[in-house]
Amino acid sequence: MLEQNIRVKAKDVSFYYGQKRALKDLNINFFTNKVTAFIGPSGCGKSTFIRLLNKMNDLIPNTRAEGKILLDDENILDKKVDAVKIRRKIGMVFQKPNPFPKSIFQNVAYGLELCSMSKKEMERVVEESLQKAALWNEVKDRLRDNALGLSGGQQQRLCIARCLAVEPEVILFDEPCASLDPISTSKIEELILELKKQYTIVIVTHNMQQAARVSDWTAFMYIGELIEFSPTKEIFVVPKEKKTQEYLSGRFG
Repeated sequence: MLEQNIRVKAKDVSFYYGQKRALKDLNINFFTNKVTAFIGPSGCGKSTFIRLLNKMNDLIPNTRAEGKILLDDENILDKKVDAVKIRRKIGMVFQKPNPFPKSIFQNVAYGLELCSMSKKEMERVVEESLQKAALWNEVKDRLRDNALGLSGGQQQRLCIARCLAVEPEVILFDEPCASLDPISTSKIEELILELKKQYTIVIVTHNMQQAARVSDWTAFMYIGELIEFSPTKEIFVVPKEKKTQEYLSGRFG
């Protein structure tokens, strides 16, 4: 049953910065309409790995990847695969909100401008995306205002709306709440739980309580290796690996 629900499959994935091997033979599956959280100490490779999922690491010189990451039976790691096409299917939300210095409307519509879309259709998609991102009611009367005038939490939800507008299949969150206050963090977590009804979600977080709250599956990484990957309830209650137990109990990290 789980095999049928795999949306993305990583097989024997390694990654190198020059001669340094940052990821070592990772094997992991991401399931449709589930949230997978990556936990582990700083520098263990969590962000490096999820950036492989939408070809962000292609922009870094003197790097190379090995293995396969399959989406619709297409290997994302293949240099011939179009990065723009992959990023439409696999969207990404970063640690710090990164709205463009444009209006709220223009921010959400940014990825739609390459599509042959009528103004009315574009307005519909922008509104729908802002609603999905739980931001519409807060900004519907100020769509022409500069997005930089929004609060940090609102800016992050705007970036989520911008991601949703191009209709991705998978959404990557790289520590999306790291720079947010507790109230904004709570809103983002509620949003993730709502979004998983439609999308496959991967989140990197240093907050183990957050991983426990929002994820269905948890992956623990340490020094470039995937140590353990289990249903979240299991990994936090009965971790199988000693290194996972030590990390969760605060012995290092």
